[in-house]
Amino acid sequence: MSLDSDRDRNAKRRWLPRAEPKGWTSLDLLAEQEAHLRPHKPKSLCGLSFLDSAFHSRHRTRRVQESRLQPRLLREPAAPAMSIFEYNGSAVVAMVGKNCFAIASDRRLGVQLQTIATDFKRVFKIHDKLYIGLSGLATDAQTLYQRLVFRHKLYQLREERDMKPQTFASLVSALLYEKRFGPYFCQPVIAGLGEDNEPFICTMDCIGAKELAKDFVVSGTASESLYGACESMYKPNMEPDELFETISQALLSSVDRDCLSGWGGYVLLVTPTEVQERVLKSRMD
Repeated sequence: MSLDSDRDRNAKRRWLPRAEPKGWTSLDLLAEQEAHLRPHKPKSLCGLSFLDSAFHSRHRTRRVQESRLQPRLLREPAAPAMSIFEYNGSAVVAMVGKNCFAIASDRRLGVQLQTIATDFKRVFKIHDKLYIGLSGLATDAQTLYQRLVFRHKLYQLREERDMKPQTFASLVSALLYEKRFGPYFCQPVIAGLGEDNEPFICTMDCIGAKELAKDFVVSGTASESLYGACESMYKPNMEPDELFETISQALLSSVDRDCLSGWGGYVLLVTPTEVQERVLKSRMD
């Protein structure tokens, strides 16, 4: 048997796949194999190859990390990150009465727990019998409102009439779903009077999934409190004055239980003949 064939066999044997020792990685195995391929090369610190230096650097880093591990385990766990929908805080509610509806929101604009303004507007007019409330990120709410006004004006020019609430809800849903991969961080609440002055309300999530209701809809950081208050206070076929009192009490009692919304309220009461705007005062803390 020739000497060349022995060398080839030995070289192949070195590279046969082997089970890695426990705790080793492929980087450790490569460093060992490189050391076998050059057995006569002196191993001085200044003459380390790239794999050797990476091997020693990794183990040195591991020792430093292990020495710091114990104090980290004794620390308290970090608080969960706040949702972007809760960044500015909000509370929006719409409620149905007898041939009328009311839509209300809080007036606080904050950056997490810091209050920036106490007269912020979240309910916007589309036309005399159609309004939209936008909870969530304040900058996205204003951008979305401007786009909706633009779309509605194009509709008025083309059709020479105002948009029905059901049609407008479909427009908002399509606009939100169009941006589903980079959504507007808003949860709209739509309220309006349709044909025969029949009230219509609905809400949807940030990608346009509609939720229709016959009594009330809510959104914002105070939505859980609003659900409970509205469930206990709502009655069907309320007259405008009673509807205003009910939605006002529900809003004020709910924002008192939410630290990210509050500083009063803004209520719109819409009937077939008039629109009433009222500002509520509440706890200013």
